[in-house]
Amino acid sequence: MDKIFFSHETAIIDEGCEIGAGTKIWHFSHIMTNCVIGENCNIGQNVVVSPEVVLGKNVKIQNNVSIYTGVTCDDDVFLGPSCVFTNVINPRSAVNRKNEYLKTHVGKGASIGANATIVCGHDIGKYAFIGAGAVVTKTVKDYEIVVGNPAKQMGWMSEFGQKLIFDREGRAVCSESKEEYLILNDKVSKRNAK
Repeated sequence: MDKIFFSHETAIIDEGCEIGAGTKIWHFSHIMTNCVIGENCNIGQNVVVSPEVVLGKNVKIQNNVSIYTGVTCDDDVFLGPSCVFTNVINPRSAVNRKNEYLKTHVGKGASIGANATIVCGHDIGKYAFIGAGAVVTKTVKDYEIVVGNPAKQMGWMSEFGQKLIFDREGRAVCSESKEEYLILNDKVSKRNAK
């Protein structure tokens, strides 16, 4: 039976993985046991996907990314070069903490910039934008832009990746898609979202 996905000859895919049609796994990447990877994902060079990680459809992972056990990513997530997730809050070489892994969920359409670090136990909201080099130490809201170490809010971003500027009535229009967004009680939503 032919594979429904592509994997470079140097990639390692352990037993028990489910990999969707159209997915591409590039040079020197390692997909560990019992991972679930959706359709049409692109996993760059030298990526480590630890056991039981779940990735949705159309997830784009750039080179040198580490995704550790406990991470789930919804559809259309972008993980920039060399970004990393953690899964233990207080690691020690001599202490086995595999039963203490914390979970991190990355929402649909979120983007995580190059060299960002996501400290475990903090979810990333849908369409959130994590700036390059940011260190995320708390939960990030839907559509929120965060940058720095520790990461702090710098505004809001549309689903098309454009910064949103809200008027006095709490409305903003994406400069690219012309879709309208609303802000209420420090939460952003797309108007007439389905």
